[in-house]
Amino acid sequence: MIARIAENAFKKISRSIPKLRGDLRAHELGLVRRTASTLVRPPSSDDAELVSLFDQPQTGQKASPALADSTLVRAQLLTERILRARESRSELFKVIKNLDRLSDLLCGVIDLAELLRNAHPDAQWVDCATESYEKLCEFMNVLNTHVGLYEVLHTVLHDPEIVKSLSQEALQTALIFWHDFEKSAIKLPPEQRERFVSLSSEILSVGHEFVTEASAPRPPVKIKPSELEGLKDRGMGTRLQRQAFFTQKDLLVYPGSHQAYMILRAAPDEEPRRKVYMAGHTSSAEQLDRLERLLNARAQLSRLVGWNSYAGMTLSDKMAKTPGERYLLGSDHARCSQSITYVEFAEASSILNQRTSPIIQAWDRDYYCPPEPPAPPVPLPPLSLGRIFMGLSRLFKHLYGITLRPVDVASSEVWHSDVHKLEVVDEDRGVVGWIYADLFARSGKSRGAAHYTVRCSRRTDDDDVAGDLRIPGTDEFVGPSVEFEATKRHRLRGEHGEFQLPLVVLLCDFVPPSVARGPTILEWYEVQTLFHEMGHAMHSMIGRTEYHNVAGTRCATDFVELPSILMEHFLNSPKVLSLFDTDGSSIINQTGNHHEDPCRHIDTHNHILLSLLDQEYHSPSVLEPGFDSTTALANLYNTRGLIPHAPGTSFQTQFGHLFGYGATYYSYHFDRAIASHVWQKIFSAEPLNRELGDKYKQEVLKYGGGRDPWLMLSTLLNAPELEVGDAEAMREVGRWRMEDGVVPERH
Repeated sequence: MIARIAENAFKKISRSIPKLRGDLRAHELGLVRRTASTLVRPPSSDDAELVSLFDQPQTGQKASPALADSTLVRAQLLTERILRARESRSELFKVIKNLDRLSDLLCGVIDLAELLRNAHPDAQWVDCATESYEKLCEFMNVLNTHVGLYEVLHTVLHDPEIVKSLSQEALQTALIFWHDFEKSAIKLPPEQRERFVSLSSEILSVGHEFVTEASAPRPPVKIKPSELEGLKDRGMGTRLQRQAFFTQKDLLVYPGSHQAYMILRAAPDEEPRRKVYMAGHTSSAEQLDRLERLLNARAQLSRLVGWNSYAGMTLSDKMAKTPGERYLLGSDHARCSQSITYVEFAEASSILNQRTSPIIQAWDRDYYCPPEPPAPPVPLPPLSLGRIFMGLSRLFKHLYGITLRPVDVASSEVWHSDVHKLEVVDEDRGVVGWIYADLFARSGKSRGAAHYTVRCSRRTDDDDVAGDLRIPGTDEFVGPSVEFEATKRHRLRGEHGEFQLPLVVLLCDFVPPSVARGPTILEWYEVQTLFHEMGHAMHSMIGRTEYHNVAGTRCATDFVELPSILMEHFLNSPKVLSLFDTDGSSIINQTGNHHEDPCRHIDTHNHILLSLLDQEYHSPSVLEPGFDSTTALANLYNTRGLIPHAPGTSFQTQFGHLFGYGATYYSYHFDRAIASHVWQKIFSAEPLNRELGDKYKQEVLKYGGGRDPWLMLSTLLNAPELEVGDAEAMREVGRWRMEDGVVPERH
């Protein structure tokens, strides 16, 4: 619609708004391919500065709703201008541009507010950001069902002269608006449109509560000293045994803690493992109610606008297109993975000298087949955060002619002293965007890793701001919004026009550097996480379109993870790993060790089950009398799972992706299969080849969401059978192997 807010805001990768941008080839744009090169270039002075920026420790404004209030007034005036467009033929030609401007005007503040309420350390700022977010989202929901806007767009799209004048990107942007209006109760009577707005607001509110509580701490469980006998862990396990021996008191173990994970992996007695598992997977009645209210509201909303299910409505503009095709992929992978996991458990039980394979319960998984921590393919020295960023900058230089350059920030520009600003510099066009890196853990900050698109690219020199409506005497009131917009306009070398450049924020929770500890040294899984998030960031930087609604990561949800997952594959190459050091010769000549976690298929199978659970939760069954989310979970695991459901548990209330990726959780596995295939076919032999990087940049990244993803894949892989994106194309992707593990917690 005008923008896809609601639960998509929680995806942390901007809203996903798909469709075409056109079929421009590199030669038509005057782009010249560089000579392919696999030589490792030495680090630049900017690369070296990245090391000191992130590896050295770093040593207020008051929040105000003025920006949100002034933005709301300007959005109302721009809406009125669009509504009057039929009074002037020239205004009708500007409707698509003005709709995109309206979307950008609101999203620019909404996305910023979403970031601040998850990252700002000041409670006043968080409260103000939440108030601004909810206020503008409420207005957005009203626009989604605005009959007047729909009628104006109808006039534009049924005027042959206007349609002929639209670029392919503009036309596809218009069709996005049209299809979203069609899915937003626009043709229903006023009472039902009001019901749509009410349900949308409820989904936002309940969903936010659900996500917040999904990661809330759970009460501890008591473990008796006798239950710690025989622990296989000689580190933490020995310390806990000594503590229990000297105190002769029960130990309080918190679910999700290091002690809890150790007990699940190392306690030969089943009872403490069962206790820890049960404590970590039970739910409050309130959280169960939140989830089922969320699912019910979505189901009602989809029925209101004529769809059989929320999954059907959501997938209609995705690569999968229908829930049926989605199930087909899930079932194929699930059957393959399930057969492997039975073998894995059998092997694990024989290693433990079991006479027969035990009955595996949920709390037995980590004991019989403990997950191995990810490890690099070759031995590496300790990797500091600064050296990782140096390696990233050097990799982007090899592939795309892009580097990362540290830049100073003003005192009021960032929300914490830990936040660093990087310019993204293209060798031909200069600065093409900015990345704000908020990478260190602190009290009150959201846990985990996330990529926020705070500002998308779009062309701005043809905005015709002079034609906007004004209310006499309000210039000072709307000043904050006007000033906020004015800072976005920039010119690029070698390009005609003026552009709003992308701005993204990366959030992580790494241990901060200190004088005593020295620089932050990352574990390998943290390196993978950073590469994943930087894949999203480069998609935002390179996917620079003229229309905000198709820029960067605003693409189909089941395509948006491809660039980020593909970035992880580059870590399999010793050539890429050599970029972490100024002299990487000792790394580049090593042979990669492609050891696989022998039990990784268990995790793959489990996450495929979660994809199927997500589909079940967004199917017509939600509206059936007596629907119970826990019963649905138990039925799935007891009929299609490797490990039976544990009665009394309700893990689904911790499955936060049910909000941000409702009906599209399969995207992680779908895109992981695609990324593995792209890596093998395109990059694996020459991961630093500029010609291959340009190919991927020109045929995928630069379009953002402005081109059909099936067409992009077909062109990139020279696979015409994928172009139409039908059921057979889905089956073909289902046959591709996922080469590495599944990390759905990253987004």
